[in-house]
Order: sequence, then structure tokens, then C-alpha cells
Amino acid sequence: MDADVLALVRRSLPKLSAAEARVAETILGDPTLVIDLAINDLAKLCRTSLSTVARFAQTLGYSGYRELRVAVARTVTLAQAQQARFGLDSTTIDPEDEPAAIAAKLAAMEIDAIEKTALAIDAAGIDRVARAVVAARHIDLFGQAASSLTAQDLQLKLSRIGCSVSHSPDPHLAVTTASLRTSDDVAIAFSHSGETLETVRALEVARDAGALVVAVTSVADSSLALVADVVLLTHAHESPFRMAAMSSRIAQLALVDVLFVRVVQHRGEPVAVPLQLTHDAAAARRRTSPGR
Repeated sequence: MDADVLALVRRSLPKLSAAEARVAETILGDPTLVIDLAINDLAKLCRTSLSTVARFAQTLGYSGYRELRVAVARTVTLAQAQQARFGLDSTTIDPEDEPAAIAAKLAAMEIDAIEKTALAIDAAGIDRVARAVVAARHIDLFGQAASSLTAQDLQLKLSRIGCSVSHSPDPHLAVTTASLRTSDDVAIAFSHSGETLETVRALEVARDAGALVVAVTSVADSSLALVADVVLLTHAHESPFRMAAMSSRIAQLALVDVLFVRVVQHRGEPVAVPLQLTHDAAAARRRTSPGR
């Protein structure tokens, strides 16, 4: 079960009936209502029936309203503790916020994203992907915009231990390289929403070519996830007042770090040599650079 029930409610919205959507929107508007209200009171507030509220809880994967209340209470308590840690009433960034408030709110959101991603990590999925990466002839990494930065980060890490790995932000080149893959290869695609068309297409092509395909996304039933053999979920909620991906990028990078460490563990002793060689090469470059 998702560690953050509110994120689960948010993701479920497109699949809900109109009556269930009213319940979801009411909960997202004020989660404490679920804690304070009995099922019949919440049903009246949402202008729906008790059975609809119960069905909504079951749609999310809970046995009933009581289990949903416990989950919401846990999530609200954790959120309140995180806000109190930074002296905040809310983590929502407002246009009038001063730099200190922005820094505190971003720190709270990004720490929250890392913690939730770490707590909900799919250990079996990480292990399957790490072993496949170790054995792979080649690893393709797909991602657009901010997710391209995450792909580049993993590319740099894997190249340092001698893996054959590539990433291109050009969607045409990504599809071209994907079409040349075989069952000896691995393709990993990054998309917070799981609906980036270019990324979904590249992973589809890699899958059809025979590669093991992996989706790193925040949405378990997204188009990208449905294409993949393995889905590694991140958990991040973006502020509506933002200029670029923030919490989602941090969550992706945290998951990439876990995956990379597991790859190193499975590779064992042989990684020491390429790591030392790449370190020495970079150190030599710094010593010979003008003005250093």
C-alpha cells in the first residue's frame, strides 16, 4: 500500500466516478475531515451515499472507510511533523514568499519525497534491474526535459564503472537506438507523470526489440508503467507554484542512487579498477588545467 494515501487519492482521480471524485476532492481539500468525520457525515458533506464512500476506500485498495481513516491520519501526522520541523504552517509556495520561506518549503517537500520513495522502495524490482544492468551488453536511458537530467546522472555513474551505456535527449535518436536492442540489453525510462509521449514510445520500441524495459515513474498505472517489465516508483508531490520539476527530480535521483549502489554490489570487486582509473583521469585533468 502507498505510504502517502493523499498521493494515492490524487493519482486515482481520473479513474473515479463523479460521486467518488467528489469524495476524493473533499479529502484532498481538507484531509482532516476524514479523521474527524464518521462515514455518514462525510457522505453527507460530499452529497453522496455511504456505499459510495466505502466503494471509494476499496477502489484505493483499503478494506473500508476505517482503514482509510487510519491511513489518512498517518499521512497527516507525518506531514504535520515535517512542517513543524521547518517551522511551517504549509509547504505550498506562494508568489509572495521570501527566500528563507521558499528554502524551508522546498527542503520540506524534497526531504518528504526522498523519505517516501525510500520507504516504498521495491527491493525485488531494484535487484532485478541491478542484476540485468550488470549482465547487459548495453543500457539505454530515456528521458525528456528534467527527466533527461536524471538519465544523464545514471549514465555518468554507470560509465564510471565500465558499463556500456548511452542517453540522448533527442527523441528521434532515442527511438533509433532502441530499435537496435536485443534480449542482451536493458532500457530504463524516466518520467514523473509516466505520460511523456517520446519516452513512452522509445520504451515501447526497446521492448518490441527484445530488451528488458524499466519504467521509473510516480504513477503505477501510467502509459510508461504499462509498457515496462519492471516499474520502480518514486513518490513526490510537486508544488503548483513552480518553474520546473523539483521534488520529482530529487525522488528520481534518490532512486537512481539506490539502483547504482546495488549495481556496484552485484558487480563486486571489478568495479574498483574503473572507479580508480576514472578518478585518476579526472584528477590529472584538474592538475593540468590552466589557472588551477
